[in-house]
Amino acid sequence: MPALAAVFAFAAAAASVPPDLAVPADASLSLRAQGRGVQVYVCEAGPDQPGRYDWRFVAPQADLFDAQGVKIGRHYGGPTWEGADGGKVVGEVRAKAPSPDPSAIDWLLLTAKSANGAGVLGRTRYVRRIDTAGGRAPADGCSAAHAAEEAQVPYTATYEFYSPR
Repeated sequence: MPALAAVFAFAAAAASVPPDLAVPADASLSLRAQGRGVQVYVCEAGPDQPGRYDWRFVAPQADLFDAQGVKIGRHYGGPTWEGADGGKVVGEVRAKAPSPDPSAIDWLLLTAKSANGAGVLGRTRYVRRIDTAGGRAPADGCSAAHAAEEAQVPYTATYEFYSPR
């Protein structure tokens, strides 16, 4: 039964999306997928304060799954989403809102910088990341002794892809 609960929770996504992340009326939902993977960070010296080290975001590395748990694509740096059906979209952040879960990465609305290919993602105009869990940079462990070390922080999110009406 846990799998059924996960599917129900996934299907019930976007119950209370902040107004700042509203998708324009000229677009309609074409695909909803769950992303599961890691957010990659690297420990680096801060540019403003000598001797201070912080985790800097590098890129996501995640697989995309449909509501039945079938892998349908992947998500990686750019940010880029690539579908198994040949579609691909590269996004640019348009708006962000804090996750209701303070330990989770922000929710986002992205505009497509480019979209191509025959698959559903090739027609995408907007991408919305919601229902995040995990993924925040580590709170500690970044110092001169750990410079250039990488941290891979597990996360999940719901990704909604919107195409022109």
